[in-house]
Amino acid sequence: MTDGRPGEELAEELAEELGEELGEAGEELDEARRRLAEAQGRVVAALVAGAELPRGFDPERMRAQASSLVAKRRGIVARIRPDAAAAAGPDLPAAFAAYARSRSEPPPGYRADADDFAAWLRERGRLPDPPRKPRWWSRFLP
Repeated sequence: MTDGRPGEELAEELAEELGEELGEAGEELDEARRRLAEAQGRVVAALVAGAELPRGFDPERMRAQASSLVAKRRGIVARIRPDAAAAAGPDLPAAFAAYARSRSEPPPGYRADADDFAAWLRERGRLPDPPRKPRWWSRFLP
């Protein structure tokens, strides 16, 4: 039932009252979300970039998980860039682990990770420069 006022007016008044009541709770929720995001960032940094472990985490389990993540990345990178995997040869696990440790965070995708690993190998003389493609117009030259 309404008290004779239009529904829109009543809804606005109720929303205003509810907003005032939830204002503090909403701010607390936003703060909790911010703290959670920071904590998650610290965990990710510890797993992928070798940052300091957050308090309360088992170092051995975190090392095992970090090693597993590097192995997963290495496997995907080897499928995307078999030339880089072949260039690293049997040393691929150690080479990729060194590459992964040299970065503060992994690239934003597997393709970028694979290309960055290939560039990392190239910088160390382990992967030759790709052959240059002839220019389209060069076929018209004598």
